[in-house]
Amino acid sequence: MYFAALLARTEDGWEASDTELDDVETLSDLADLAREASPDEDTVLVLIEQEDAWFGVVRVDGEDDPRIYVSDAAAAQRSAYGELLLTDELLGREPGADDVPDLDSLDLDGTEDGESEDDDEEGAAGDAVPHSPVGDSEILDDLGISEKELRTLDADDALNTIAEALGASEVLETVR
Repeated sequence: MYFAALLARTEDGWEASDTELDDVETLSDLADLAREASPDEDTVLVLIEQEDAWFGVVRVDGEDDPRIYVSDAAAAQRSAYGELLLTDELLGREPGADDVPDLDSLDLDGTEDGESEDDDEEGAAGDAVPHSPVGDSEILDDLGISEKELRTLDADDALNTIAEALGASEVLETVR
């Protein structure tokens, strides 16, 4: 089960709204959605969690590029919402580089229809994404959540802990 919410900082404190990510196809779309939540170009946090598996925070400050933190890249990669956040840059890959070789570089030796000669080959490519946090672990430092605190959060209660530290737990609960 997924949960996604926007927390927008205003003069009066934090405002929360739940959000549907079904129409969001790219990180740029997600950043635009966040910017719409704050016409004054204040800080907006997009909080995403998959129950007990991973959580992500996307921070948008005005027109600045979004900053991203994902608690478990490998778990997030297995979800559509997580794939939005796991950019090549975030994973330390060459932009545009795919794990899938192009057709000209394939060795078509007759094994492509049956089992691979090396059954571990596909697993090795999947392991390229770490089972650890990726992104900007200092994303919430100026809001009262240190890098160390962020890295120690459990996926099952992370968003509540973040909202509590921001003084936004009540507004987040209203959209949960």
